[in-house]
Amino acid sequence: MRRHRKLADEAEINITPMLDIVFIMLIFFIVTTSFVKETGIDINRPSANTAEKKPRGNVLIAINSNGEIWIAKRRVELRSVRANVERLHAENPEGSVVILADKDSKNGTLVEVMDQVRLAGVKNVSIAAKKDD
Repeated sequence: MRRHRKLADEAEINITPMLDIVFIMLIFFIVTTSFVKETGIDINRPSANTAEKKPRGNVLIAINSNGEIWIAKRRVELRSVRANVERLHAENPEGSVVILADKDSKNGTLVEVMDQVRLAGVKNVSIAAKKDD
């Protein structure tokens, strides 16, 4: 009789605990990541010596050189700025509104947008500028 000798159990690496840890870390990073809000267009901001870096506002409004108004990556009309700001500001009442106006945009459009933002009940309104080098 021949005896078949069973080979020694091969060593196996159990990767289940490692996958659990990776998924937990992934969930942690997704939850703690601050998502970047964008206006949807590139703006050539004017420069100022007194510009200060402030925390990002929760509502960003962009005005390009053609006078178009952009909120949350979509173009909006002036008459709908107030409603959009009210809706977005309701999500975070402590947040602020930052207006990014192109340096070639018209001053009148900027003033009209600021007026609509203030009529929406937002007290903390800022105009974005880049700091002079």
